[in-house]
Amino acid sequence: MAKGFSGATDELLEYADRVFHPEDEILRGIRTRAAKAGLPDIHVGRMDGLHLEILARACGSRRIVEIGTLAGYSGVCLARALPEDGKLFTFEFSPKHAELAKTSFELAGLASRVEILLGRAVENLPSVEKHGPFDLVFIDADKPSYPTYFEWAVRNLRKGGIMLADNTFAGGEIANMSLPETERLRALRNFNKSAATDPRLRSTLLPTSDGLTFSIKL
Repeated sequence: MAKGFSGATDELLEYADRVFHPEDEILRGIRTRAAKAGLPDIHVGRMDGLHLEILARACGSRRIVEIGTLAGYSGVCLARALPEDGKLFTFEFSPKHAELAKTSFELAGLASRVEILLGRAVENLPSVEKHGPFDLVFIDADKPSYPTYFEWAVRNLRKGGIMLADNTFAGGEIANMSLPETERLRALRNFNKSAATDPRLRSTLLPTSDGLTFSIKL
């Protein structure tokens, strides 16, 4: 099921789609190909993808890092905000996902602005540091590694740069202290606490369908 707004009614979701048209044929095609290939339906939501593009444009992005490519849906949204000489460095662990994403970027006419880096992001992130500091870092990958991604992003963002992290409501579990604290849940709680208290950042939590933590480097 496509992600919507947190707490929004079906009527409001239909209104947002009708007025803002967040998803075009290119983006719908990414969802369709991913479903046919058996990928999980965990792409960012339609409006979330639009949020990513607008935020990337708002900070004048020229160099973006994305951690977690999947089939390229969020990557296309981010790359659309780049000038022709801009670059999106996107990290993906799965060769199958990376190949689908390559097709997505090509069909969107954005291949020249995107570099897909295959393998574990925690190991490969240092390989792009020479291209920094970055304007925006989007985190949407393995949740236990979020604290590691946090530290890398803060170190490698420019002043005024943006860090965005998806799924920081933890599927609605983030505030339920009666649940056993799994590695995933502990990592997401630590990530949000760090974003809220780190003196290098000013942060907020946007109430998207599963939470989008939004930080600016001071």
